[in-house]
Amino acid sequence: MMTHPREEPPDPGGDPNRDQLLAAADWLARMLDTAIPVPGTRLRIGVDPLLGFMSLKWPGSGDALVSLIGSVILLLATRLRVPKIVLVRMSLNMLLNGAIGAIPVFGDVFSVWFRSNARNAALLRRAAASSPRPSTVWDWVFVLGVLAVTMGLIVGVAIAILLLIARLWQLVNPV
Repeated sequence: MMTHPREEPPDPGGDPNRDQLLAAADWLARMLDTAIPVPGTRLRIGVDPLLGFMSLKWPGSGDALVSLIGSVILLLATRLRVPKIVLVRMSLNMLLNGAIGAIPVFGDVFSVWFRSNARNAALLRRAAASSPRPSTVWDWVFVLGVLAVTMGLIVGVAIAILLLIARLWQLVNPV
C-alpha cells in the first residue's frame, strides 16, 4: 500500500477509537469545568465547583464524587497508552483539586480557577499525539494503584476536614 509522502501511515498499534476517546475526555472535562456560563460575566463553571458548593453539609463529598468521575479521563489515557509520567501528572491534578476542593467555599473557588479536568484533557490530547506504545498489564496495575491512592487521599482529606469542622463546632457550642 502506497501512502502520500505527507500523510502518516496508519498506526497498527493505535486505538481505532482514538478520536472518539479524546472527544469523550474533552466533553467530560467541559462538563466538569466549564459547561455553564455565569450570567453577566465571561466566567464559565462546571459541575465540579457546583457539587463542591452544594455539598457544604458534608465537605469533600462532592469533590470525591467529581474526582471519581474525572478519573475516567485517566482511564481513557491508559487506554490510549500515554506515558506513565503523564498519568502521574494527571493524578496529581486530581489530587490537588480534590484535596483543596474539600475545603468549604475556598475549595470551590479553587476548582473554578484550577480546572483540573480541563488540564488533564489537555495533557491527554498532547500525550496521545505521539505514537503509542504497547499497553501492558503493569500499566493497568500502575494506573489502578495511582487511582486508589489518589482517591484514598481525597477521602482522607475530606474526613480530616469533617473532623476538624466537628471539633471546631464542639469548641464553639460546648454541651
